[in-house]
Amino acid sequence: MTQIRKVPASAGAEWLLGGFALLRKAPMALGLLGLIWGGLSALASETGQLWLSFLIAVLGPILFGGVIHAAREVDLGRSAQPMHLLKGLQSGKLPRLLAMLLPQLAALLVLALLLMVMIGGEQLQHIAQVIHQMQTNPDPELAKTLPAGRIFGWLVLALVVGVVAGFFTFIAIPDVMFTERGAFAAMSISFRACLRNLGALVVMMLLVFIAMFAMSIVANILIALLAFAIGQQAAFFIGQLLLMAVLLPVMGGTIYYAWRGMLGEAQPAVPVATAAGGIEV
Repeated sequence: MTQIRKVPASAGAEWLLGGFALLRKAPMALGLLGLIWGGLSALASETGQLWLSFLIAVLGPILFGGVIHAAREVDLGRSAQPMHLLKGLQSGKLPRLLAMLLPQLAALLVLALLLMVMIGGEQLQHIAQVIHQMQTNPDPELAKTLPAGRIFGWLVLALVVGVVAGFFTFIAIPDVMFTERGAFAAMSISFRACLRNLGALVVMMLLVFIAMFAMSIVANILIALLAFAIGQQAAFFIGQLLLMAVLLPVMGGTIYYAWRGMLGEAQPAVPVATAAGGIEV
């Protein structure tokens, strides 16, 4: 039975600092992974191809598992490679990684039901009409007709549901990448580990929010400067790519260190490659 370690609240800060340290250790190699993923997402957004956006969303756990694997390689003194993004496919963990989408799908279903119960079909239609009217006539009086209290309550519940769903996959992806544990067992352990270490999770989430806010300010300044030379649209595209090149490796490293602190070994051994067959979800 896997032992879930109890870590101090300060560990949340250490995880995030560890993510930044790994990026400083291999900025080009890890940043390239973020650029590739960000480029694919930007391509789906710019072309408006729904099938491509759906494919990127489905591949999310696989790509992020690859980022976490690359972070571990850098931590162990090896180099990160672009092909690490597909490590989940190469090591035969595809079914278990795809199962990581289930908590998010369940959360969306719960939020849709809550939306219908708390706001109702008629009010949802009214909200849609008001939003459409405000695009051409930004009249503050229109906003006063919205059910603000119920919308705020739903947003609060959406935050809670999103956090709870995230607990199931927070360290489940690295657990699947680095062990032979099944997907549902990994998600169960991840949820229990998050509950046992709420203090560290809260500290980490607060610091991640602050870091993301600071990085977005830097990105916006860069976009504003580049806009004079290459235009607003091209500058925004480059700024978003650079933001992804930093954010994704940092988050991959942060979650890797969180897994290592709560579940993994102090100095985990190199994962053993397994055959594609016999994968248990």
